[in-house]
Amino acid sequence: METKAFVDSFLLLFVLLNPFLLSIYLLDLIEGLDQVTFRRALIRGMLISFVVFAAFACAGDAIFSRVLQVRFAAFLIFGGLVFLIIAIRYVMIGSAAIRELRGSPEHVSGSIAMPFLIGPGTVSASVLAGSRQSAVYAVLSIAVALVAAIVAVLIIKRIHDAVKQRQERLVERYVDVVGRISALIIGTIAVDMILRGVDIWLAELNGAG
Repeated sequence: METKAFVDSFLLLFVLLNPFLLSIYLLDLIEGLDQVTFRRALIRGMLISFVVFAAFACAGDAIFSRVLQVRFAAFLIFGGLVFLIIAIRYVMIGSAAIRELRGSPEHVSGSIAMPFLIGPGTVSASVLAGSRQSAVYAVLSIAVALVAAIVAVLIIKRIHDAVKQRQERLVERYVDVVGRISALIIGTIAVDMILRGVDIWLAELNGAG
């Protein structure tokens, strides 16, 4: 049972981190930074994310109810709406929508961590990981998912650097196609987040009644 919860938590977070979409989101950094500099910036961003995810996995929705004094359902609904808007913008506009959201590339580590690593989907996945299993296994599943995402993005950068000079049009087509497919997946997850938030809210109302 613990193994299944570990695998489910790992897969959910890894899908939400989405190395393919993340590589498009960081495309200007992939093109502008060398392998070593990019790797350092990516690892720092992932470490920031790990601390936040581990805190939510261990504390659960108590952070919302006791510290922030808001309902976890509200976070799911609002976060789902944000991700839905992002997904719709990407499907309609393309990679320019992601670059607008990321902002200036000068603040590399922070812009890597936010908003796509530390976001409504990944935070809720961390809370869910903590509710499914012990804190140790939850944190470990988060760490494995982050490391897998780092490795995948670094591999994508290496392939991009090798192919870009010879097959620029192919790379551009890959960015467009994979980005739009990923946006459809994110949009689906966003709708599911909204529905889960509504379900929790209705359950709370029924319990109060």
